Amino acid sequence: MRTATLGPVERVESLAAMAARELDVLVVGAGVVGAGTALDAATRGLTTGLVEARDWASGTSSRSSKLIHGGLRYLEMLDFALVREALKERGLLLERLAPHLVKPVPFLYPLQHKGWERLYAGSGVALYDAMSVSSGHGRGLPVHRHLSRKRALRVAPALRKDALVGALQYYDAQMDDARFVTELVRTAASYGAHVANRARVTGFLREGERVVGALVQDTEGGREYAIRAKQVVNATGVWTDDTQGLIGERGQFHVRASKGIHLVVPKDRIHSSTGLILRTEKSVLFVIPWGRHWIIGTTDTDWDLDKAHPAASSADIDYLLEHVNAVLSTPLTRDDVQGVYAGLRPLLAGESDATSKLSREHTVAHPAPGLVVVAGGKYTTYRVMAKDAVDEAVHGLDQRVAACVTEDTPLVGAEGYKALWNARARIAGRTGLHVVRVEHLLNRYGSMTEQILELILADPALGEPLPAADDYLRAEVVYAASHEGARHLDDVLTRRTRISIETFDRGTRSARLCAELMAPVLGWDQERIDQEVEHYEKRVEAERESQLQPDDLTADAARLGAPDIVPG
Repeated sequence: MRTATLGPVERVESLAAMAARELDVLVVGAGVVGAGTALDAATRGLTTGLVEARDWASGTSSRSSKLIHGGLRYLEMLDFALVREALKERGLLLERLAPHLVKPVPFLYPLQHKGWERLYAGSGVALYDAMSVSSGHGRGLPVHRHLSRKRALRVAPALRKDALVGALQYYDAQMDDARFVTELVRTAASYGAHVANRARVTGFLREGERVVGALVQDTEGGREYAIRAKQVVNATGVWTDDTQGLIGERGQFHVRASKGIHLVVPKDRIHSSTGLILRTEKSVLFVIPWGRHWIIGTTDTDWDLDKAHPAASSADIDYLLEHVNAVLSTPLTRDDVQGVYAGLRPLLAGESDATSKLSREHTVAHPAPGLVVVAGGKYTTYRVMAKDAVDEAVHGLDQRVAACVTEDTPLVGAEGYKALWNARARIAGRTGLHVVRVEHLLNRYGSMTEQILELILADPALGEPLPAADDYLRAEVVYAASHEGARHLDDVLTRRTRISIETFDRGTRSARLCAELMAPVLGWDQERIDQEVEHYEKRVEAERESQLQPDDLTADAARLGAPDIVPG
Protein backbone atom coordinates (compact mmCIF):
# COMPACT_ATOMS: atom_id res chain seq x y z
CA MET A 1 0.00 0.00 0.00
CA ARG A 2 1.31 3.43 -0.98
CA THR A 3 0.38 6.06 1.57
CA ALA A 4 -1.72 8.69 -0.17
CA THR A 5 -0.83 12.37 -0.12
CA LEU A 6 -3.80 14.73 0.16
CA GLY A 7 -2.34 17.88 -1.32
CA PRO A 8 -3.97 20.50 -3.56
CA VAL A 9 -3.01 18.72 -6.79
CA GLU A 10 -4.34 15.38 -5.58
CA ARG A 11 -7.64 17.00 -4.59
CA VAL A 12 -8.26 18.31 -8.13
CA GLU A 13 -7.25 14.95 -9.60
CA SER A 14 -9.66 13.14 -7.28
CA LEU A 15 -12.62 15.29 -8.34
CA ALA A 16 -11.77 14.73 -12.00
CA ALA A 17 -11.42 10.97 -11.44
CA MET A 18 -14.79 10.78 -9.69
CA ALA A 19 -16.48 12.50 -12.62
CA ALA A 20 -14.64 10.51 -15.28
CA ARG A 21 -16.39 7.17 -14.80
CA GLU A 22 -19.19 5.66 -12.76
CA LEU A 23 -18.23 4.75 -9.20
CA ASP A 24 -19.49 1.75 -7.30
CA VAL A 25 -20.03 3.85 -4.17
CA LEU A 26 -20.08 7.61 -3.56
CA VAL A 27 -19.99 8.61 0.12
CA VAL A 28 -21.32 12.04 1.09
CA GLY A 29 -19.86 13.46 4.33
CA ALA A 30 -16.34 13.01 5.71
CA GLY A 31 -16.93 12.79 9.41
CA VAL A 32 -15.80 9.62 11.14
CA VAL A 33 -18.67 7.52 9.74
CA GLY A 34 -18.32 8.76 6.17
CA ALA A 35 -14.54 8.37 6.22
CA GLY A 36 -14.94 4.90 7.71
CA THR A 37 -17.49 4.00 5.04
CA ALA A 38 -15.12 5.08 2.27
CA LEU A 39 -12.35 2.95 3.80
CA ASP A 40 -14.65 -0.05 4.14
CA ALA A 41 -15.83 0.21 0.53
CA ALA A 42 -12.35 0.76 -0.90
CA THR A 43 -10.90 -2.21 0.98
CA ARG A 44 -13.61 -4.46 -0.48
CA GLY A 45 -12.34 -3.60 -3.95
CA LEU A 46 -15.15 -1.17 -4.79
CA THR A 47 -14.41 2.01 -6.76
CA THR A 48 -15.14 4.64 -4.15
CA GLY A 49 -15.52 8.41 -3.90
CA LEU A 50 -15.77 10.57 -0.78
CA VAL A 51 -16.88 14.21 -0.84
CA GLU A 52 -17.13 16.67 2.05
CA ALA A 53 -18.73 20.11 1.91
CA ARG A 54 -16.25 21.67 4.32
CA ASP A 55 -13.19 20.03 5.94
CA TRP A 56 -12.61 16.50 7.17
CA ALA A 57 -14.35 16.15 10.55
CA SER A 58 -15.45 19.79 10.53
CA GLY A 59 -18.79 18.91 12.15
CA THR A 60 -19.46 16.57 15.05
CA SER A 61 -16.34 14.47 14.54
CA SER A 62 -13.92 17.19 15.65
CA ARG A 63 -15.99 18.39 18.61
CA SER A 64 -16.50 15.28 20.72
CA SER A 65 -15.24 14.42 24.20
CA LYS A 66 -12.33 12.73 22.38
CA LEU A 67 -13.01 9.42 24.10
CA ILE A 68 -13.02 5.91 22.70
CA HIS A 69 -15.18 4.18 25.26
CA GLY A 70 -17.77 1.50 25.82
CA GLY A 71 -20.21 3.90 27.41
CA LEU A 72 -20.26 2.91 31.05
CA ARG A 73 -23.55 4.75 31.62
CA TYR A 74 -25.27 2.58 28.98
CA LEU A 75 -24.84 -0.38 31.31
CA GLU A 76 -27.15 1.41 33.71
CA MET A 77 -29.67 1.64 30.88
CA LEU A 78 -29.21 -2.14 30.39
CA ASP A 79 -28.00 -1.57 26.82
CA PHE A 80 -25.54 -4.45 27.03
CA ALA A 81 -25.30 -5.03 23.28
CA LEU A 82 -24.18 -1.44 22.61
CA VAL A 83 -21.58 -1.58 25.40
CA ARG A 84 -20.23 -4.95 24.27
CA GLU A 85 -19.92 -3.74 20.69
CA ALA A 86 -18.19 -0.51 21.73
CA LEU A 87 -15.74 -2.30 24.03
CA LYS A 88 -14.70 -4.62 21.22
CA GLU A 89 -14.08 -1.62 18.96
CA ARG A 90 -12.12 0.13 21.72
CA GLY A 91 -9.84 -2.89 22.01
CA LEU A 92 -9.33 -3.15 18.25
CA LEU A 93 -8.35 0.50 18.03
CA LEU A 94 -5.95 0.32 20.96
CA GLU A 95 -4.26 -2.91 19.93
CA ARG A 96 -4.39 -3.13 16.15
CA LEU A 97 -6.01 -0.37 14.12
CA ALA A 98 -4.60 2.87 15.57
CA PRO A 99 -2.25 2.35 18.53
CA HIS A 100 -0.46 5.60 17.62
CA LEU A 101 -3.65 7.62 18.01
CA VAL A 102 -5.75 5.82 20.64
CA LYS A 103 -4.33 5.74 24.18
CA PRO A 104 -5.48 4.41 27.57
CA VAL A 105 -6.76 7.00 30.05
CA PRO A 106 -7.66 6.45 33.74
CA PHE A 107 -10.84 7.81 35.33
CA LEU A 108 -11.76 8.20 38.99
CA TYR A 109 -15.40 7.88 40.00
CA PRO A 110 -15.94 9.46 43.45
CA LEU A 111 -18.41 7.62 45.67
CA GLN A 112 -20.71 9.79 47.77
CA HIS A 113 -22.60 7.14 49.74
CA LYS A 114 -21.19 4.45 51.97
CA GLY A 115 -21.99 0.80 51.42
CA TRP A 116 -24.60 0.41 48.71
CA GLU A 117 -23.00 2.78 46.14
CA ARG A 118 -19.66 0.96 46.17
CA LEU A 119 -21.46 -2.33 45.63
CA TYR A 120 -23.72 -0.90 42.91
CA ALA A 121 -21.08 1.07 41.00
CA GLY A 122 -18.39 -1.55 41.59
CA SER A 123 -20.58 -4.25 40.09
CA GLY A 124 -21.12 -2.10 37.00
CA VAL A 125 -17.42 -1.38 36.51
CA ALA A 126 -16.54 -5.06 37.10
CA LEU A 127 -19.05 -6.04 34.41
CA TYR A 128 -17.56 -3.37 32.13
CA ASP A 129 -14.07 -4.90 32.54
CA ALA A 130 -15.39 -8.44 32.11
CA MET A 131 -17.19 -7.53 28.88
CA SER A 132 -14.03 -5.87 27.62
CA VAL A 133 -11.92 -8.98 28.21
CA SER A 134 -14.59 -11.30 26.82
CA SER A 135 -14.58 -9.30 23.57
CA GLY A 136 -11.11 -10.70 22.92
CA HIS A 137 -9.56 -7.24 22.63
CA GLY A 138 -9.53 -5.86 26.16
CA ARG A 139 -6.44 -7.29 27.77
CA GLY A 140 -4.32 -4.20 27.15
CA LEU A 141 -6.03 -2.04 29.79
CA PRO A 142 -5.62 -2.33 33.58
CA VAL A 143 -8.69 -3.57 35.45
CA HIS A 144 -10.60 -1.30 37.81
CA ARG A 145 -9.66 -0.88 41.46
CA HIS A 146 -11.43 0.22 44.62
CA LEU A 147 -9.92 3.14 46.55
CA SER A 148 -10.49 4.44 50.05
CA ARG A 149 -11.05 8.18 50.42
CA LYS A 150 -7.43 8.61 51.55
CA ARG A 151 -6.01 6.77 48.51
CA ALA A 152 -8.42 8.58 46.17
CA LEU A 153 -7.25 11.97 47.44
CA ARG A 154 -3.65 10.87 46.94
CA VAL A 155 -4.46 10.14 43.28
CA ALA A 156 -6.61 13.27 42.86
CA PRO A 157 -5.62 15.88 45.48
CA ALA A 158 -7.81 18.48 43.73
CA LEU A 159 -10.97 16.86 45.12
CA ARG A 160 -12.69 18.26 48.19
CA LYS A 161 -12.49 15.87 51.09
CA ASP A 162 -16.23 16.11 51.68
CA ALA A 163 -16.98 15.34 48.01
CA LEU A 164 -16.34 11.59 48.38
CA VAL A 165 -16.29 8.71 50.82
CA GLY A 166 -14.16 6.55 48.52
CA ALA A 167 -13.74 5.98 44.81
CA LEU A 168 -13.44 3.57 41.91
CA GLN A 169 -10.77 3.90 39.25
CA TYR A 170 -11.16 2.34 35.81
CA TYR A 171 -9.69 2.79 32.32
CA ASP A 172 -11.05 3.85 28.95
CA ALA A 173 -9.28 5.34 25.93
CA GLN A 174 -8.95 8.67 24.16
CA MET A 175 -7.78 10.15 20.86
CA ASP A 176 -7.68 13.41 18.93
CA ASP A 177 -10.95 12.99 17.05
CA ALA A 178 -10.17 15.28 14.10
CA ARG A 179 -6.71 13.76 13.58
CA PHE A 180 -8.24 10.30 13.68
CA VAL A 181 -10.65 11.20 10.86
CA THR A 182 -7.84 12.73 8.79
CA GLU A 183 -5.92 9.46 9.08
CA LEU A 184 -9.06 7.50 8.17
CA VAL A 185 -9.44 9.58 5.00
CA ARG A 186 -5.76 9.11 4.10
CA THR A 187 -6.07 5.38 4.67
CA ALA A 188 -9.13 5.20 2.40
CA ALA A 189 -7.25 7.17 -0.28
CA SER A 190 -4.25 4.87 0.12
CA TYR A 191 -6.49 1.94 -0.80
CA GLY A 192 -7.75 3.71 -3.89
CA ALA A 193 -10.66 5.91 -2.77
CA HIS A 194 -10.94 9.30 -4.50
CA VAL A 195 -11.41 11.94 -1.79
CA ALA A 196 -12.11 15.67 -1.89
CA ASN A 197 -12.99 18.20 0.78
CA ARG A 198 -14.59 21.60 0.06
CA ALA A 199 -16.78 19.66 -2.39
CA ARG A 200 -20.47 20.24 -1.68
CA VAL A 201 -23.34 18.09 -2.92
CA THR A 202 -25.90 20.47 -4.41
CA GLY A 203 -28.30 17.86 -5.76
CA PHE A 204 -28.72 14.22 -6.69
CA LEU A 205 -28.79 12.67 -10.15
CA ARG A 206 -31.95 10.66 -10.79
CA GLU A 207 -33.14 8.17 -13.37
CA GLY A 208 -36.80 7.76 -12.54
CA GLU A 209 -36.97 6.89 -8.86
CA ARG A 210 -33.36 5.73 -8.74
CA VAL A 211 -30.51 7.85 -7.39
CA VAL A 212 -27.56 7.44 -9.77
CA GLY A 213 -25.10 9.98 -8.43
CA ALA A 214 -24.71 13.56 -7.25
CA LEU A 215 -23.98 17.05 -8.46
CA VAL A 216 -20.89 18.23 -6.58
CA GLN A 217 -19.63 21.81 -6.52
CA ASP A 218 -15.97 22.52 -5.92
CA THR A 219 -16.45 25.43 -3.51
CA GLU A 220 -12.82 26.49 -4.02
CA GLY A 221 -12.73 26.58 -7.81
CA GLY A 222 -16.44 26.96 -8.53
CA ARG A 223 -16.65 24.09 -11.03
CA GLU A 224 -19.55 21.64 -10.76
CA TYR A 225 -19.07 17.92 -11.33
CA ALA A 226 -21.68 15.31 -12.19
CA ILE A 227 -20.47 12.23 -10.31
CA ARG A 228 -22.30 9.02 -11.18
CA ALA A 229 -22.37 6.09 -8.76
CA LYS A 230 -24.24 2.79 -8.50
CA GLN A 231 -24.87 3.50 -4.83
CA VAL A 232 -24.72 6.79 -2.88
CA VAL A 233 -24.26 6.71 0.91
CA ASN A 234 -25.56 9.67 2.91
CA ALA A 235 -23.32 9.89 5.99
CA THR A 236 -23.89 13.53 6.86
CA GLY A 237 -24.69 13.20 10.57
CA VAL A 238 -26.77 16.09 11.87
CA TRP A 239 -27.29 17.20 8.24
CA THR A 240 -28.97 13.88 7.33
CA ASP A 241 -32.45 15.35 6.99
CA ASP A 242 -31.12 18.30 4.95
CA THR A 243 -29.29 15.97 2.56
CA GLN A 244 -32.37 13.78 2.19
CA GLY A 245 -34.33 16.92 1.40
CA LEU A 246 -32.29 17.41 -1.79
CA ILE A 247 -34.19 14.50 -3.33
CA GLY A 248 -37.44 15.11 -1.50
CA GLU A 249 -36.86 12.05 0.66
CA ARG A 250 -37.07 12.50 4.42
CA GLY A 251 -36.42 8.84 5.03
CA GLN A 252 -37.85 6.46 7.60
CA PHE A 253 -36.27 8.28 10.54
CA HIS A 254 -35.23 11.77 11.57
CA VAL A 255 -32.01 12.98 13.14
CA ARG A 256 -32.10 15.49 15.96
CA ALA A 257 -29.13 17.51 17.11
CA SER A 258 -28.09 17.61 20.74
CA LYS A 259 -25.50 20.22 21.69
CA GLY A 260 -22.59 19.32 23.91
CA ILE A 261 -20.00 21.89 24.96
CA HIS A 262 -16.54 21.40 26.47
CA LEU A 263 -14.12 23.64 28.34
CA VAL A 264 -10.34 23.39 28.08
CA VAL A 265 -8.30 24.48 31.12
CA PRO A 266 -4.56 24.30 31.91
CA LYS A 267 -3.30 21.11 33.55
CA ASP A 268 -2.03 22.96 36.63
CA ARG A 269 -5.52 24.20 37.54
CA ILE A 270 -6.64 20.71 38.61
CA HIS A 271 -4.13 18.74 40.66
CA SER A 272 -4.78 15.13 39.68
CA SER A 273 -3.01 12.20 38.06
CA THR A 274 -6.28 10.77 36.74
CA GLY A 275 -9.35 11.87 34.87
CA LEU A 276 -12.66 12.20 36.69
CA ILE A 277 -16.19 11.05 35.93
CA LEU A 278 -18.94 12.79 37.91
CA ARG A 279 -22.65 12.13 37.97
CA THR A 280 -24.96 15.10 37.31
CA GLU A 281 -28.73 15.35 37.53
CA LYS A 282 -28.96 14.86 33.74
CA SER A 283 -26.03 12.72 32.70
CA VAL A 284 -22.33 12.40 33.54
CA LEU A 285 -19.52 14.95 33.52
CA PHE A 286 -15.98 14.07 32.44
CA VAL A 287 -12.73 15.77 33.38
CA ILE A 288 -10.36 14.33 30.79
CA PRO A 289 -6.54 14.58 30.70
CA TRP A 290 -5.50 16.25 27.41
CA GLY A 291 -1.74 16.81 27.15
CA ARG A 292 -0.98 19.97 29.09
CA HIS A 293 -4.69 20.59 29.59
CA TRP A 294 -7.95 19.18 30.89
CA ILE A 295 -11.14 18.86 28.86
CA ILE A 296 -14.32 19.31 30.92
CA GLY A 297 -17.63 18.23 29.43
CA THR A 298 -20.25 17.85 28.44
CA THR A 299 -23.73 19.36 28.26
CA ASP A 300 -26.71 17.73 26.55
CA THR A 301 -29.32 20.15 25.23
CA ASP A 302 -31.60 20.23 22.21
CA TRP A 303 -30.32 22.42 19.33
CA ASP A 304 -32.25 23.56 16.26
CA LEU A 305 -30.17 26.59 15.20
CA ASP A 306 -27.10 26.81 12.90
CA LYS A 307 -25.60 23.33 12.48
CA ALA A 308 -22.26 24.41 11.05
CA HIS A 309 -21.24 26.57 14.00
CA PRO A 310 -23.06 25.55 17.20
CA ALA A 311 -22.43 28.19 19.84
CA ALA A 312 -21.63 27.80 23.52
CA SER A 313 -23.56 30.30 25.61
CA SER A 314 -22.61 31.81 28.94
CA ALA A 315 -25.22 29.56 30.57
CA ASP A 316 -23.51 26.45 29.12
CA ILE A 317 -20.14 27.50 30.51
CA ASP A 318 -21.60 28.32 33.92
CA TYR A 319 -23.31 24.91 34.02
CA LEU A 320 -20.02 23.04 33.56
CA LEU A 321 -18.09 25.24 35.98
CA GLU A 322 -20.79 24.89 38.63
CA HIS A 323 -20.81 21.10 38.41
CA VAL A 324 -17.07 20.58 38.35
CA ASN A 325 -16.53 23.11 41.15
CA ALA A 326 -18.89 21.12 43.34
CA VAL A 327 -16.11 18.59 43.85
CA LEU A 328 -12.94 20.73 43.52
CA SER A 329 -11.16 22.16 46.56
CA THR A 330 -9.94 25.12 44.45
CA PRO A 331 -12.81 26.24 42.19
CA LEU A 332 -12.26 27.13 38.56
CA THR A 333 -13.24 30.56 37.25
CA ARG A 334 -13.90 31.95 33.79
CA ASP A 335 -10.31 33.23 33.74
CA ASP A 336 -9.05 29.63 33.87
CA VAL A 337 -10.83 28.66 30.66
CA GLN A 338 -8.39 28.55 27.73
CA GLY A 339 -10.73 27.14 25.13
CA VAL A 340 -14.40 26.36 24.55
CA TYR A 341 -15.89 24.23 21.81
CA ALA A 342 -19.39 23.05 20.99
CA GLY A 343 -20.50 20.06 18.95
CA LEU A 344 -23.75 18.41 17.92
CA ARG A 345 -24.61 14.76 18.49
CA PRO A 346 -26.70 13.18 15.71
CA LEU A 347 -29.44 11.39 17.65
CA LEU A 348 -32.16 9.29 16.12
CA ALA A 349 -35.45 11.04 16.84
CA GLY A 350 -38.57 9.30 17.98
CA GLU A 351 -37.17 7.50 21.03
CA SER A 352 -37.93 10.23 23.59
CA ASP A 353 -38.46 13.96 23.85
CA ALA A 354 -35.36 14.44 26.00
CA THR A 355 -32.14 14.41 23.97
CA SER A 356 -30.24 12.69 26.76
CA LYS A 357 -32.65 9.75 26.32
CA LEU A 358 -32.49 9.57 22.53
CA SER A 359 -30.91 6.49 21.03
CA ARG A 360 -27.15 6.21 20.51
CA GLU A 361 -27.81 3.14 18.37
CA HIS A 362 -27.31 3.61 14.66
CA THR A 363 -29.66 2.92 11.80
CA VAL A 364 -29.05 2.11 8.15
CA ALA A 365 -31.84 2.50 5.61
CA HIS A 366 -32.40 2.39 1.85
CA PRO A 367 -35.05 5.14 1.42
CA ALA A 368 -34.76 5.22 -2.38
CA PRO A 369 -33.18 2.91 -4.95
CA GLY A 370 -29.48 3.76 -5.16
CA LEU A 371 -29.41 5.71 -1.88
CA VAL A 372 -28.29 4.40 1.52
CA VAL A 373 -28.57 6.46 4.71
CA VAL A 374 -26.58 5.79 7.88
CA ALA A 375 -27.20 7.85 11.02
CA GLY A 376 -27.00 7.90 14.80
CA GLY A 377 -24.40 5.89 16.69
CA LYS A 378 -21.27 6.74 18.67
CA TYR A 379 -17.81 7.75 17.54
CA THR A 380 -16.37 4.55 19.04
CA THR A 381 -18.53 2.31 16.84
CA TYR A 382 -17.90 4.16 13.56
CA ARG A 383 -16.35 1.05 11.97
CA VAL A 384 -19.47 -1.05 12.65
CA MET A 385 -21.68 1.71 11.24
CA ALA A 386 -19.50 1.88 8.14
CA LYS A 387 -19.64 -1.89 7.67
CA ASP A 388 -23.43 -1.89 7.96
CA ALA A 389 -23.72 0.99 5.47
CA VAL A 390 -21.53 -0.76 2.89
CA ASP A 391 -23.33 -4.09 3.47
CA GLU A 392 -26.58 -2.29 2.66
CA ALA A 393 -25.08 -0.65 -0.44
CA VAL A 394 -23.77 -4.01 -1.65
CA HIS A 395 -27.36 -5.30 -1.81
CA GLY A 396 -27.92 -2.78 -4.60
CA LEU A 397 -24.84 -3.76 -6.61
CA ASP A 398 -25.17 -6.37 -9.34
CA GLN A 399 -21.85 -8.03 -8.50
CA ARG A 400 -20.14 -10.22 -5.95
CA VAL A 401 -18.39 -8.15 -3.32
CA ALA A 402 -15.89 -9.25 -0.68
CA ALA A 403 -16.75 -9.15 3.01
CA CYS A 404 -15.61 -6.33 5.30
CA VAL A 405 -11.89 -6.42 6.18
CA THR A 406 -11.51 -3.22 8.22
CA GLU A 407 -11.16 -5.21 11.45
CA ASP A 408 -7.71 -6.14 10.14
CA THR A 409 -6.83 -2.91 8.30
CA PRO A 410 -4.63 -0.56 10.38
CA LEU A 411 -4.80 3.16 9.74
CA VAL A 412 -1.85 4.89 8.11
CA GLY A 413 0.86 5.45 10.66
CA ALA A 414 0.02 2.33 12.69
CA GLU A 415 2.37 -0.09 10.96
CA GLY A 416 5.83 0.30 12.43
CA TYR A 417 4.71 2.73 15.13
CA LYS A 418 5.74 0.55 18.06
CA ALA A 419 9.19 -0.07 16.61
CA LEU A 420 9.71 3.66 16.06
CA TRP A 421 8.46 4.37 19.59
CA ASN A 422 11.09 2.01 20.95
CA ALA A 423 13.69 3.86 18.87
CA ARG A 424 12.55 7.36 19.84
CA ALA A 425 15.77 8.22 21.71
CA ARG A 426 17.82 7.23 18.67
CA ILE A 427 15.54 9.29 16.39
CA ALA A 428 16.02 12.28 18.71
CA GLY A 429 19.79 11.88 18.53
CA ARG A 430 19.71 11.58 14.74
CA THR A 431 17.48 14.60 14.16
CA GLY A 432 18.56 16.92 16.97
CA LEU A 433 14.97 17.13 18.24
CA HIS A 434 14.30 16.64 21.94
CA VAL A 435 12.92 13.18 22.68
CA VAL A 436 9.68 14.79 23.94
CA ARG A 437 9.21 16.35 20.50
CA VAL A 438 9.74 12.97 18.85
CA GLU A 439 7.16 11.40 21.17
CA HIS A 440 4.72 14.17 20.31
CA LEU A 441 5.16 13.48 16.59
CA LEU A 442 4.89 9.70 16.96
CA ASN A 443 1.64 10.02 18.90
CA ARG A 444 0.16 12.24 16.19
CA TYR A 445 1.53 10.71 13.00
CA GLY A 446 2.85 7.26 13.92
CA SER A 447 5.22 5.97 11.27
CA MET A 448 4.29 8.96 9.08
CA THR A 449 6.59 10.92 11.43
CA GLU A 450 9.37 10.12 8.97
CA GLN A 451 7.68 12.41 6.43
CA ILE A 452 7.68 15.26 8.93
CA LEU A 453 11.35 14.65 9.65
CA GLU A 454 12.11 14.78 5.91
CA LEU A 455 10.55 18.26 5.75
CA ILE A 456 12.76 19.36 8.64
CA LEU A 457 15.85 17.85 7.02
CA ALA A 458 15.15 19.84 3.84
CA ASP A 459 14.47 23.05 5.81
CA PRO A 460 15.80 22.99 9.40
CA ALA A 461 13.75 26.10 10.27
CA LEU A 462 10.67 23.89 10.15
CA GLY A 463 12.02 22.03 13.18
CA GLU A 464 11.36 25.13 15.30
CA PRO A 465 8.18 25.31 17.41
CA LEU A 466 5.49 27.87 16.72
CA PRO A 467 6.32 30.80 19.06
CA ALA A 468 2.80 31.25 20.41
CA ALA A 469 1.88 27.54 20.44
CA ASP A 470 5.09 25.72 21.20
CA ASP A 471 3.57 22.26 21.47
CA TYR A 472 3.61 22.21 17.66
CA LEU A 473 6.45 22.40 15.14
CA ARG A 474 6.32 24.59 12.05
CA ALA A 475 6.72 21.47 9.92
CA GLU A 476 3.33 20.24 11.10
CA VAL A 477 1.63 23.28 9.57
CA VAL A 478 3.33 22.71 6.22
CA TYR A 479 2.54 19.00 6.35
CA ALA A 480 -1.14 19.70 7.06
CA ALA A 481 -1.42 21.62 3.79
CA SER A 482 0.83 19.39 1.68
CA HIS A 483 -0.24 15.93 2.89
CA GLU A 484 -3.47 16.14 4.93
CA GLY A 485 -5.84 18.20 2.82
CA ALA A 486 -5.84 21.43 4.87
CA ARG A 487 -7.16 24.17 2.56
CA HIS A 488 -7.51 27.07 4.99
CA LEU A 489 -5.90 28.53 8.09
CA ASP A 490 -8.96 27.51 10.10
CA ASP A 491 -8.40 23.87 9.11
CA VAL A 492 -4.89 23.93 10.59
CA LEU A 493 -5.52 25.89 13.79
CA THR A 494 -8.77 24.11 14.63
CA ARG A 495 -8.44 20.51 13.38
CA ARG A 496 -4.93 19.53 12.17
CA THR A 497 -3.65 21.06 15.40
CA ARG A 498 -5.69 22.09 18.45
CA ILE A 499 -4.18 25.54 18.85
CA SER A 500 -7.64 27.15 18.72
CA ILE A 501 -8.61 25.55 22.05
CA GLU A 502 -5.21 25.05 23.68
CA THR A 503 -4.06 28.66 23.95
CA PHE A 504 -5.60 31.62 25.75
CA ASP A 505 -5.37 33.71 22.56
CA ARG A 506 -7.34 30.95 20.73
CA GLY A 507 -4.68 30.85 18.02
CA THR A 508 -4.72 34.50 16.95
CA ARG A 509 -1.02 35.01 17.79
CA SER A 510 -0.09 31.98 15.66
CA ALA A 511 -2.38 32.80 12.76
CA ARG A 512 -0.09 34.91 10.56
CA LEU A 513 2.95 32.66 10.83
CA CYS A 514 0.83 29.58 10.09
CA ALA A 515 -0.71 31.28 7.04
CA GLU A 516 2.77 32.20 5.80
CA LEU A 517 3.90 28.58 6.21
CA MET A 518 0.89 27.31 4.27
CA ALA A 519 1.17 29.90 1.50
CA PRO A 520 3.87 28.26 -0.69
CA VAL A 521 2.05 24.92 -0.63
CA LEU A 522 -1.35 26.37 -1.55
CA GLY A 523 -0.14 29.17 -3.84
CA TRP A 524 -1.32 32.05 -1.67
CA ASP A 525 -0.17 35.61 -2.31
CA GLN A 526 0.07 38.29 0.39
CA GLU A 527 -3.52 39.39 -0.15
CA ARG A 528 -4.76 35.85 0.40
CA ILE A 529 -2.61 35.46 3.54
CA ASP A 530 -4.14 38.65 4.94
CA GLN A 531 -7.63 37.42 4.07
CA GLU A 532 -7.11 34.08 5.86
CA VAL A 533 -5.73 35.78 8.98
CA GLU A 534 -8.54 38.35 9.06
CA HIS A 535 -11.16 35.62 8.70
CA TYR A 536 -9.68 33.60 11.52
CA GLU A 537 -9.46 36.60 13.85
CA LYS A 538 -13.11 37.46 13.15
CA ARG A 539 -14.10 33.87 13.85
CA VAL A 540 -12.39 33.95 17.25
CA GLU A 541 -13.94 37.32 18.05
CA ALA A 542 -17.41 35.99 17.18
CA GLU A 543 -16.91 32.87 19.29
CA ARG A 544 -15.78 34.92 22.28
CA GLU A 545 -18.80 37.18 21.90
CA SER A 546 -21.17 34.19 21.67
CA GLN A 547 -19.77 32.81 24.92
CA LEU A 548 -20.86 35.98 26.73
CA GLN A 549 -24.48 35.64 25.63
CA PRO A 550 -27.13 34.37 28.06
CA ASP A 551 -28.85 31.78 25.86
CA ASP A 552 -28.65 29.74 22.66
CA LEU A 553 -30.54 32.23 20.49
CA THR A 554 -28.30 35.20 21.24
CA ALA A 555 -25.15 33.04 21.24
CA ASP A 556 -26.03 31.68 17.79
CA ALA A 557 -26.63 35.20 16.44
CA ALA A 558 -23.27 36.37 17.78
CA ARG A 559 -21.38 33.38 16.33
CA LEU A 560 -22.92 33.92 12.91
CA GLY A 561 -21.41 37.41 12.90
CA ALA A 562 -18.27 35.90 11.36
CA PRO A 563 -18.79 34.60 7.80
CA ASP A 564 -17.15 31.41 6.55
CA ILE A 565 -13.96 31.74 4.49
CA VAL A 566 -15.83 29.76 1.81
CA PRO A 567 -19.50 30.77 1.72
CA GLY A 568 -21.77 27.80 2.49
